[in-house]
Amino acid sequence: MNNYVKTRAYAAFDESGILKPWTFERRTVGDNDILIEIKFASICHSDIHQEKGHWGKQQYPQVPGHEIVGVVTAIGKNVTKFKVSDRAGVGCMVDGCTTCEEEQYEDGTKFTYGYSDEREPTKITQGGYSTHIVVNNHFAVHIPDNLSFEKAAPLLCAGITTYSPIMKAKIKKGDKVAVAGIGGLGHMAVKLAVSKGAEVYAFTTSADKVEDIKAFGAKEVIVVDNKEKFLAYQGQMDYMISTIPYQFDVASYASVVKPYGFFTQVGMPENFQITLNNLGLSVSRVNFNASLIGGMKETQEMIDYCAKNNVLPEIQIIKADEINQAWKNVENKKARYRYVIDVATI
Repeated sequence: MNNYVKTRAYAAFDESGILKPWTFERRTVGDNDILIEIKFASICHSDIHQEKGHWGKQQYPQVPGHEIVGVVTAIGKNVTKFKVSDRAGVGCMVDGCTTCEEEQYEDGTKFTYGYSDEREPTKITQGGYSTHIVVNNHFAVHIPDNLSFEKAAPLLCAGITTYSPIMKAKIKKGDKVAVAGIGGLGHMAVKLAVSKGAEVYAFTTSADKVEDIKAFGAKEVIVVDNKEKFLAYQGQMDYMISTIPYQFDVASYASVVKPYGFFTQVGMPENFQITLNNLGLSVSRVNFNASLIGGMKETQEMIDYCAKNNVLPEIQIIKADEINQAWKNVENKKARYRYVIDVATI
């Protein structure tokens, strides 16, 4: 007999971007694992990129989703971090090094879906658009009691992906911080920078988001409909974080940063590549870097910070049969700002 965990889900079966109901089995709960009954899972643009093959060939069926919250229903014999009935969250990683500060950069890290895992009956990790998940307990975080599951879910990727570089940039009161791309990640970047006392300048291509972004605390919102929009802000920002997940004119956006200031790219475009204009970057003299989510210690720190300071995402709760339309809306920039799936509807 096995103790595989029967799981209902919505999965991609090819590169079409169409998800369908699927039932499969997850691995047994190991000595260091926890089993989580998922309550909510939110939609990240990364889900779409991966399942459509934008980041390389995929194995199907594959269940996306790496913003996951729920209740612990079983624990392995070595687990002391969690007990049954605890509220728990899972982000972009489910196993790997348990002694590293930044697990996301280590060899052997198993990301939440589409990664080879011989322990799984499907031979790959399967994500959070599903009723259950089994993870190494090190890669789960505690969800504070004062934070609702549905608001917590987007923090597991959108929250940590923006929190980590903003905290490493040591943003302080009065700093001028620019945020490029105001979607699921970008709106969290605005809120986090505002919470640190920064003057936030939001650069968006969506004119219909202006009032929303001002309500998030941005000092100014710049609708980027031509390159001239950057001229008035050239060399003024202390820092810029870009969440744009497709090809864009990096040098034009970077031109608003002070010479030798920092520009951090967190958006992940097709094939993980963006084209840089070397001359444009050399003129602005910007220090360009990129960042990938955050480590587990930092993720727990972020969850606690957001719960304490009420830095929470704007969400729309949907049923599972609305996922495909939600994906289309994300691609067409119609999401406001994170779709959260009620897993009870799977």
